[in-house]
Amino acid sequence: MLSTIPHGSASSTTAFVDSVARLILSQHSQRMPDLRRVRIVLPNNHVALSLAQSLVHQAGVSAILLPQMVTLRDWAHSTATTLPVVPDTCRILNLYQALRVRRWFPDADLWVVANELLVLLDELTQYHVALPQDEDEFISQLERAYQAKRGIAMQFEARLVYELWYAMSSNGELDTARDYQQRLAGIAQQAELPLYVLLTSDLEAPEARFLEAYRERAPVVIINLCEMVLRQPECAAMRVIAPAQTGKLGSSQENSWMASDCPPLGVQERLVEMDSLSLREQAAHLKRYFPDASLGMRLSFFGARSLEEEARAAEVQVRRWLLAGKKKIAIVAYDRIVARRVCALLGRADVLVRDEVGWKFSTLSVSTVLIRWLDTLQSDFYYQNLLDLLKSAFIFSDQSAPERKQTVYQLEQLIRRHGIVRDLDAFIGLARDSVEIRTMLMQLRQAERVLHKKSDTISGWLRALYVSLEAIGIVQGLKVDVAGIRLLQLLEGWQCELRTDNTRLSLTEWRCWLMQQLDAHTFCDSGIDSPVVLTHLAATRWRCFDAVLMIGCDDTHLPTSDGGGPWFNEAVRASLGLPTREAHLRRQRDDLLALLAMSGTVVITWQANKNGEENLLSPYLEMLRSLHDLTYGDDLTTSGAVWRPLLEGAQVAGPEFALPHVSAMPLPVAAHELVPRRISASGYNSLMACPYQFYARYILRLNEIDEVREGIEKRDYGGWVHEILHRFHERHPQLAEHDREDLRLSMERISDEIFEPVMGNDFLARAWLLRWKKSIHAYLDAQLNRESSGWRYREGETPFELALADDLTMHGRVDRVDIMADGSDGVCVLDYKMTGANTLRNKLKEAGEDVQLACYAYVHKASTAAFISIEKDKVVAVAPQQDVGELAGSNIQRLLEVFTQMRGGAALPAHGTRDACKYCEMHGLCRKSEWSTL
Repeated sequence: MLSTIPHGSASSTTAFVDSVARLILSQHSQRMPDLRRVRIVLPNNHVALSLAQSLVHQAGVSAILLPQMVTLRDWAHSTATTLPVVPDTCRILNLYQALRVRRWFPDADLWVVANELLVLLDELTQYHVALPQDEDEFISQLERAYQAKRGIAMQFEARLVYELWYAMSSNGELDTARDYQQRLAGIAQQAELPLYVLLTSDLEAPEARFLEAYRERAPVVIINLCEMVLRQPECAAMRVIAPAQTGKLGSSQENSWMASDCPPLGVQERLVEMDSLSLREQAAHLKRYFPDASLGMRLSFFGARSLEEEARAAEVQVRRWLLAGKKKIAIVAYDRIVARRVCALLGRADVLVRDEVGWKFSTLSVSTVLIRWLDTLQSDFYYQNLLDLLKSAFIFSDQSAPERKQTVYQLEQLIRRHGIVRDLDAFIGLARDSVEIRTMLMQLRQAERVLHKKSDTISGWLRALYVSLEAIGIVQGLKVDVAGIRLLQLLEGWQCELRTDNTRLSLTEWRCWLMQQLDAHTFCDSGIDSPVVLTHLAATRWRCFDAVLMIGCDDTHLPTSDGGGPWFNEAVRASLGLPTREAHLRRQRDDLLALLAMSGTVVITWQANKNGEENLLSPYLEMLRSLHDLTYGDDLTTSGAVWRPLLEGAQVAGPEFALPHVSAMPLPVAAHELVPRRISASGYNSLMACPYQFYARYILRLNEIDEVREGIEKRDYGGWVHEILHRFHERHPQLAEHDREDLRLSMERISDEIFEPVMGNDFLARAWLLRWKKSIHAYLDAQLNRESSGWRYREGETPFELALADDLTMHGRVDRVDIMADGSDGVCVLDYKMTGANTLRNKLKEAGEDVQLACYAYVHKASTAAFISIEKDKVVAVAPQQDVGELAGSNIQRLLEVFTQMRGGAALPAHGTRDACKYCEMHGLCRKSEWSTL
């Protein structure tokens, strides 16, 4: 007989499991202590231990032979089958081929479409949906469901589903959905043992049909946790999340099983009455009949101001629970980005996390090396892809790590020095003087030849991929990694499943298939044992936790989408007998209700602000919080005033929970021996703009490495103009001695010489050359005017080194130095800038803000200095408003004082202005975006 047990008390996290144990023991007391002839279907294998412990405890005996406890899928897969099952990889490939032949989606990713269709076809199988024998009849059925006349879109949808459904089902092959149903049917045909089924929500269609068939031969008892929870007075406020579907209390036979554990009938009636009331009416009802049912001691909410604050709050809460002695802690993650950050913070504090959710293979480093290898091939060995590949820990694993890293570093320096963007042969040519680099690159060449073909079958591509990975030592590296071993097993399994398929795909088509497969499979590291578990809501069914942390619970993550795909709307799905979004939402509500009821303490977090806008809490939890506030005057929110002092004090000393955190402006102090003994004008500018930037760049030496410039940038243009002007003035020190037209032609010839080498590689070089030539007339005019006022060119591109003190030397290069024609001591230093005059005037507006000209003036004892602004057809000299001699002296004096303070232990704060921070490459170190908002 099919029955539902009565509803017991929930005085502790194990009370519901204890109720189940008492029921089973009472029904089979005559079998004690041997319960092996009883079978219990669990929602997951984690429940088995707590239920076994409860059975032993409730039985009150020293030993007991436990019932058979198993999940329904494990039970089905343990049975033998004689028919071969077509793998889903083959079915997706068949759908892909059918779509490719029909050309229905010319611009779409057919692998995505094929996967979505496979989900739909499996649903039709699982829910025993029988499509009409005639396509026109099917269209008429859709018309009635859509309540619209047939159109092109409806006809296309009907034709697509109809044709592919019959094409996939007419061959008589057994797919995974049918195989599962047949296995369950076989079990039901042999039913003999009493069956207890633990649920939190409605069954899926195959399982429901299985239980109906099973109960025809043996007793079946369904134990619905959600229904049990809804009968408990202390869970009264939680009813707002998942109210009961009906107000019926069940038969007297059901209640007689555990009458001592049920609340009084009047209490049950009061609980059921709540379902028809508004939120305010429910609050009044709770206040009157359940004044002691407050959740304040068990449940709290925290709205964080940022992702980092939410992650740190979660990490601190877990550590507090561990210090309080809690043994079973669950982190239920809705936001995977926050979850990753929480795990990283806990890892730094030496707190291990057992991950039950897993990570998609496409996000793992073992797959990244594979993906990067394919990227490298398809991009003709584009240097960034190549370097990323070579920096992987899995490639060339037969070499020692230090040796491999040194070889890759040398290759990177060669590439950046010579500016080669792609082409393996070009890189091999660069490495003619290095045996190690050439050997590495030749191995890549050998591996590349294996995959150099236009098309092949999926099995053929996978076989070639394995051979190529083996040639460059990646297979050997994967074999010593747990996730890598699993990845190799997947690749081998897919190759075996598809070995008989002859569909030929291009490299791009096959790679899209591979990426989809890697995205569809997850990896969980089962080697970690920890009291802290990262899991998802469905995996918490019937599990008892001392504490639960739910993170990322905003309205975009909870409830989750049903992932039903683009086919059919809700009305059509309901008319066909397919599950709707409401069923998906109801299952989530039931699971959430059960988790809150069975857990000791629950903390719920979310980001209350995102991108400067309010981010709402999940509607389920907002209703609960609002109801609780209306009833008990407590909205369960833990304010930031309580949390943030905890976060500030979370840096516990010692190896167990050491967790550095930037909570304020960083103020590092440079070790005396690390303070530089040489400085350039640009380094001095960096020191003035932001001392922390100087600290990172010149003390820690974290300067960005030279990038391979793939296209011409403005700094390239500036360098070429500097070279043009240097050659020009070296050939024509005094312009007044030459004909104006000759000067123009000479300048243009020099310009063509400088630009010629790059114009063959970058078509934009010609545009930069034309831009410069527009400035030639203005430059000649400005220089002739300058000469008329007495100034003469002396030298250009002049390097210098000047000892400012015993332990500090200034070095650099001055663009140009002019002197007065009358032989006086007048000296002027000039610096060319491809920038507008107004921008340069703003730089010089405050004395000492920009130190470049002042430094150059000090080195050459110049009485004047200026920037030469060259912008399109305007050439303007921009000079400081202050006396240059005094400005130079005061700037050098300040520099010496700052270095004396630095060597004396003065802090180097990150107090850069917005302009200084705008393009600063050290923003990831100072983390100003975090501490500046606190």
